[in-house]
Amino acid sequence: MTASTKIDFLYLSEADMIRAGVTDMKACVDTMEEMFGLLYRGDYRMAGPNSDSHGAMITFPEESPFPTMPKPTADRRLMAMPAYLGGSFGKCGVKWYGSNIANREKGLPRSILMFTLSDPDTGAPLAHMSANLLSAYRTGAIPGVGARYLARPDSRVVGLLGPGVMGKTTLAAFIAACPKIDTLKIKARGQRSLDDFLTWVSQTYPQITTVQVVDSLEAVVRDSDMVTYCSSGATGDPETYPIVRREWVKPGAFLAMPASCRLDAGMERDDVRKVVDCLGLYQAWFEELPKPAHRHVPVIGVRFMDMIHEGSLRLDQVEDIGRMVVGEAPGRRNEDEIVVMSVGGMPVEDVAWGTVIYRNAVAQGIGVSLNLWDTPALS
Repeated sequence: MTASTKIDFLYLSEADMIRAGVTDMKACVDTMEEMFGLLYRGDYRMAGPNSDSHGAMITFPEESPFPTMPKPTADRRLMAMPAYLGGSFGKCGVKWYGSNIANREKGLPRSILMFTLSDPDTGAPLAHMSANLLSAYRTGAIPGVGARYLARPDSRVVGLLGPGVMGKTTLAAFIAACPKIDTLKIKARGQRSLDDFLTWVSQTYPQITTVQVVDSLEAVVRDSDMVTYCSSGATGDPETYPIVRREWVKPGAFLAMPASCRLDAGMERDDVRKVVDCLGLYQAWFEELPKPAHRHVPVIGVRFMDMIHEGSLRLDQVEDIGRMVVGEAPGRRNEDEIVVMSVGGMPVEDVAWGTVIYRNAVAQGIGVSLNLWDTPALS
């Protein structure tokens, strides 16, 4: 008997995604933790010849004879991020990432994202979903997984640079991992984003009883148990990336960096633990980029690869969080060690969280079923 050729897929708007649980940070951190175990064991694939690429991005020249061609302005990204993830997920998918910092002048988010979840056997679409919240929560959840293994459980003070979407979800994940957090130190560029962030904090996390608005990176870092830099900016000159100086960092601090960052010589020393979300991702970036690679991708794990190339760091000194998740390496070793974790962002994270949300939506009858075809016109 011939199987049906009909293909329907689920469309999930942003409102549908919220109803299906996309903003459940604890569940997202749990999902990312499970994903890291699969990554470490190798039950995944991403793009590129090494199967570890972040994605494929369209780049634009500084000058073009075509007046309608976009300019390479700050945070201009048009890229596809495909992946397969095995284990309990068993799905593949691709996120389409459109980003332009000038979107804010139009009242739009910096990034506008969509995600398609597919059957890895046939390639047929299962769902097409709004992905801004999907991406934001899975990105923020990664520092939360890191905090479960590497932050002091009694952490109370968070230092945050950049009160945007990434700052919100990273703080949410920190609190999910370390529920004793009650103090926030925050540095912002603009008053509107700061006011929005502080309103969100007061409404969402009344446990944060002390908020300090600070005006320097030193004040963000000094005396903080957990630190994160979540501000976007231009790439090309690492001297302009926000810095962390060793003299600012308290013993026992955990630093999770999902955005531009540089470390001073003291923070690059061997006694500061250096952790990444997936070692293969950074090795792929290093292979693909001109050198030094940190000029082109400003996350700190790329600087670790440059250091290995320079001979100032050994590969075995860069630790993979997945190894801790599967129990083959220790998390925090003592109360005073300083740990820096790089967060690069990977499409397997979208597949993991997108699969969970899709299954929730199906179980709860959320979303709109759309028909691709009953019988394909060409086969």
